[in-house]
Amino acid sequence: MPNFFKSFFSGKSDTPENEKQKADQKNFEIFKYDGLRAQRMGRPDYAVKCFTEALAIEEDFETMGYLSQIYIQMTELDKAREILNRMAEMEPTLTSTFLTIANVCYMQEDYESMEAAATKAIELEEGNAMAHYLLGKAMNGAGNDLMTIAHLTKAIVLKDDFTEARLLRAEALLKMNQLSEASEDIDAILAQNPDEEAGILLHGKLKEAEGKPEEAEADYLHVTEMNPFNEQAYLYLGQLFITQKKLSEAIALFDEAIDLNPNFGAAYHERGRAKLLNGDKDGSIEDMKKALELNPKESENLNGQFGNQAEKPSDSVFGGLI
Repeated sequence: MPNFFKSFFSGKSDTPENEKQKADQKNFEIFKYDGLRAQRMGRPDYAVKCFTEALAIEEDFETMGYLSQIYIQMTELDKAREILNRMAEMEPTLTSTFLTIANVCYMQEDYESMEAAATKAIELEEGNAMAHYLLGKAMNGAGNDLMTIAHLTKAIVLKDDFTEARLLRAEALLKMNQLSEASEDIDAILAQNPDEEAGILLHGKLKEAEGKPEEAEADYLHVTEMNPFNEQAYLYLGQLFITQKKLSEAIALFDEAIDLNPNFGAAYHERGRAKLLNGDKDGSIEDMKKALELNPKESENLNGQFGNQAEKPSDSVFGGLI
């Protein structure tokens, strides 16, 4: 009788359809929150199963976001992008989704799609510094130096203490041999954080470009002392030694780097180069083979990203960009 009156006054009854909806909702919540618990416990494989089961019941935007992040964490980037694209269709005015898509595209080295996602984010939110930064990264990946600097400049105008944008702009300026302008960015970075390792390394690259190898060496050594696991510092210092024909010092340095990380493919490559120049052809071949084994895709491009600088500074590239 009480159930009859409850049903009568509410205008509802526990029909099979209502029961199924209740069961589905309950199961959805169980799967979703089990997925979150699994994620917190460091079980991404189980979290994926739970989130996937939850989404089979209900295409929930929040749950899709959790699953996409798990896929990114697991470097299942195609799956992450598929979900993120669905999220963009569901909520086409949400800037954060397009920023995440741009980041995933960067990880995939798909700079054209990254550009499209970052451009969409800017259309939605013109004043978003991160969107302009990501568009600058896309331009950098595509090899468009001028547009890289233009978009990074916009990001820095919007957020003056944007360290990542200044670092990338300084790299681009060094590549174009715009030393004074690169120096301004590097000085700003180090004024904000004197222990910024990437900034100190760029300062070293600047000193190399200015023909001051002793100062560059001091910068690189300083970073290796601060952080013995900073691989870029070992690469730059070893490459400087090779340039200076200090081949024994370079080989010893790369020996140390490889002891710290036996899977440091770039160190094997550069040690092989030093050995070849030092007359050890067999040792060079062995190191080059190991470098290719560890990093077959990038081994051929490991001579340093600043090796193609022009001999003399050209006119400023900042005109009209700000």
